[in-house]
Amino acid sequence: MSEAQPVVKCLIWDLDNTLWKGTLVEDGSVEVDDAVRKVVVELDARGVLQSVSSRNDHDEAWARLEELGLAEYFVLPHIGWGPKSESVRSIAERLNFSLKTIAFIDDLPTERAEVEYHHPDVRTYPAEQADALLGLPEFSPAVVTVDARRRRQMYQAGFERDQQREEYQGADEDFLRSLDLVMRIGRARDEEITRVEELTLRTSQMNATGVHYSDADLRALLTDEDHDVLVVSMSDRFGPHGAVGVMLIERTPSAWHIKLLATSCRVVSFGAGAVLLRWLTDAAARAGAHLVADFRRTERNRMMEVAYRFAGFTTAECACLAAFSPPEGTECLHLEAVRQDAPTTMRVVAPDPQHAGQEADWK
Repeated sequence: MSEAQPVVKCLIWDLDNTLWKGTLVEDGSVEVDDAVRKVVVELDARGVLQSVSSRNDHDEAWARLEELGLAEYFVLPHIGWGPKSESVRSIAERLNFSLKTIAFIDDLPTERAEVEYHHPDVRTYPAEQADALLGLPEFSPAVVTVDARRRRQMYQAGFERDQQREEYQGADEDFLRSLDLVMRIGRARDEEITRVEELTLRTSQMNATGVHYSDADLRALLTDEDHDVLVVSMSDRFGPHGAVGVMLIERTPSAWHIKLLATSCRVVSFGAGAVLLRWLTDAAARAGAHLVADFRRTERNRMMEVAYRFAGFTTAECACLAAFSPPEGTECLHLEAVRQDAPTTMRVVAPDPQHAGQEADWK
């Protein structure tokens, strides 16, 4: 699909005579066709988020969605009497999605035209096209990752988490402790590789090199004894954050070479990047190895450089650097690893350095 027509990331539904048959305020009881219900469920399984923009009484319409067993599928619903273009804008902003990735479906040409006028990048569809959406390329991601299948649940958990954070009166570290955060670091499994590739493509602010490793490249490294492809995932009492980081490490007797380190911007506020670097430093210290990290400055990854420098990486000379030849435009940062204390704001579960193939809490 061309850059001008990316895959739809969120579909916004009208309700009356679109999602359901009839008009709620006039008909009282409205029903959803099985074909439309199938579209809602399948789009959710493909990782396409769905929302609502409807002219209705909020409580009455939401109660009907709950009765129909569909309320859980919709995030950030806008049910009221304002312009639908405003609802579309608000939903896109809250999701932090480009309007080019937003779609809107409504039975009324006037409503579609109003959205098109204010947001020409938003793709609009008439209600009679609802049951054909699953066959359109813009609603058909080439690959559906593990995280994509639970994207809606992760966003819903995130909204609840953000609300609690706004309402919390204590110190930030105390709030983080209240989340029961768990970071899990593990060797990538075959089914996770596509999500790992996606992280290297989409993560720019917290990507140390900006280098993209293809699916094939990453799969080849899974069986390379000198390399570890590590996936970082997080969860808390609200639900999963999904896969939020990736590391590609080449091990030599004297040093561990960090060829790739990328973490999602979604978990920066939880201190995930700093915790990850501290764990890696501690693991290298236990193994008696130095750390060498590839770093390439880009217009967007200043935060990644700050994270490395804060962790103690420098451009100091060391004999272990002789074994590495960074790609053109990339510098090697160095750290003589020393033992680190485990974080107090989250539990870290990682490969056990003393028992190969097992996991253990970092203590």
